[in-house]
Amino acid sequence: MKYPANKMWIVGALLACAAPCALAQSIDAKVASMALSSGQRIDGFIVHYKPGMTPNGAAAAQDIYAASSSLMRSSTAMSAIQANALRTAGFSFKRKTSVGGYVVRASKALDGPSAMALMREAAANPAVESIEPDVRLYPFRDYRLEDVSTGTPNDPNFSYQWHFRAGDGTPETIGRDTQAFANKGGSNAAKAWSLSQGEGVVVAVIDTGATSHPDLDTSLTDQSYDFISDALVSGRATDGRAKGAWDLGDWTTDSKYLASNGGCVDNVAILPEPSSWHGTHVMGNIAELTDNGVGMAGVAGKAKVLPIRALGHCGGATSDIADAIVWAAGGHVDGLDDNAFPAQVINMSLGGEGACSASTDLGKAINTAMSLGTTVIVAAGNSAQDATGTSPANCPGVVTVASNGITGKPAFYSNYGANVSLSAPGGGVYPNDASSGTPVAAGFAWSAINSGTTVPASPTYGSMAGTSQATPEVAGAAALMIAARKKAGLPALTPNLVKDYLTSTTRGFPQSNAQSYGIGILDTFAAVTKALDPNSSPAQSAIPLVNGVVVRRDVGYNASEIVYKFVVPAKTRVATFRTMGGSGDVSLVVGKDTVPVTTTGPYSSAHVGNNESVTISAPAAGTYYMRVTGIGPTTSFSVVAMTVQ
Repeated sequence: MKYPANKMWIVGALLACAAPCALAQSIDAKVASMALSSGQRIDGFIVHYKPGMTPNGAAAAQDIYAASSSLMRSSTAMSAIQANALRTAGFSFKRKTSVGGYVVRASKALDGPSAMALMREAAANPAVESIEPDVRLYPFRDYRLEDVSTGTPNDPNFSYQWHFRAGDGTPETIGRDTQAFANKGGSNAAKAWSLSQGEGVVVAVIDTGATSHPDLDTSLTDQSYDFISDALVSGRATDGRAKGAWDLGDWTTDSKYLASNGGCVDNVAILPEPSSWHGTHVMGNIAELTDNGVGMAGVAGKAKVLPIRALGHCGGATSDIADAIVWAAGGHVDGLDDNAFPAQVINMSLGGEGACSASTDLGKAINTAMSLGTTVIVAAGNSAQDATGTSPANCPGVVTVASNGITGKPAFYSNYGANVSLSAPGGGVYPNDASSGTPVAAGFAWSAINSGTTVPASPTYGSMAGTSQATPEVAGAAALMIAARKKAGLPALTPNLVKDYLTSTTRGFPQSNAQSYGIGILDTFAAVTKALDPNSSPAQSAIPLVNGVVVRRDVGYNASEIVYKFVVPAKTRVATFRTMGGSGDVSLVVGKDTVPVTTTGPYSSAHVGNNESVTISAPAAGTYYMRVTGIGPTTSFSVVAMTVQ
């Protein structure tokens, strides 16, 4: 198909629509973004074109420029500042992402409303399938207490790591605390070490990169990449990606990081900060060398961590993070060596406001990773708000993790919502996990870190609290499950199975919560034990359906998804699979003979609410599996399967 000329696409789009309202609806559907506020700064866009359209990179940039010019001519609602920003902005093509998106960068950042208007104008191009802002995602701002020391503590400092022990109510006094707290929030990871230590599993940590540390195995760092393509963000001399995933620092205290100078610090929403060494701390939580007479421990001490640098000064671009996901899982990214150590688990303790669906670049990247057998585990966020507005926590298929403290209470800062899968210990900061007070050592997760305020300095050990720390607890648990299963000679766990086992083995919160922080609190030992059960699989535990008989699922189901099975006889003309009614927001995917691995495909349905339907004409005879996802503690719905002979 010939790509349409740039000057003609707006006219063509108008002629193709029967009514202005239909045009507006179709355009809005192509803009894959939440509403953007005036305080947001957007300096890039990701454009996906319809199948058969193969523009070159320059044409993609020209399309955005044409949309900008058209908007300037037609809009009367823009302020003088917004109009000037568009008038002076240039647009250049940067690269094509691994999942087919065209990344176009603006020479000057636009405010949120201007970017939304520009995307709507660009979406009028009939060749465009979708357009989204290339938003910046950040390591979630964690709470810090102190470093243990600037030297190297010995194994007794495992005593700081309450988060690895059983949440059975045992009183613990942590570090310099003078008060003991009943540990009801631990992950029970230590008990699982008799079953598995993560041998042979690779966990990718997409974060700020790695620093050298005597208690971390950083042997894969040189084999990995710095995916940050912008020089200001990476701190390197030139744009583009680079071999090696070492953390160069992510401080924003220099004037060049001010928003007025093209950076991100506005001293309102984003404040200047020293380097976080966020990736190092997350790596330590997952796989700090354990039982080695040095420092502290990790959940899966014999797993390999593949650090990937995608966050730097002022965070990281969605397009870079999406490519990092695909590469981490073993997919191909143009211009880079293929990954010789594909990850079975990806940890992303990062995020920001934004939309994510099966059609966005991030959603497509995650779906690619899952199809390659990789489980993607992400942080819910630290804004004490509904995580449905936080990306990638709201992406289909991910395991989204909230945070709880030592008492088992949800952390006051933790995001919540229907898309949260489970909670894990990330620290509650204050005594008894209150929302204020004087921070205590028992309020934090402890791990390896670096003492530098800008560039790396001395390795040390320190504390952080946040969903960023809860997430590696779950990633480490997943590594233990996968390794145990492999060691036992059992079939490999799919990402769906990993998620199901993690959520279905949680223990309940010790109190009722006003919001949903997932099914319950992570119990690593229980999850590994279930992974070792040869009779535990979605296909074997699938709930059978009878033709035309409606089955209701009430609230309180202790898992994030349910699998049903239905036998379709020969000579069937039409088979229909439906969910409906109740409360919540479930999605449906159907597969023949095996339980579907991903949440998208030719036989899938995902709309707001519970009314989902998949219809298959002239289906082959056999057993069909209905996988219903997005289930939370307050979700209820009905399901039915029917055939027409």
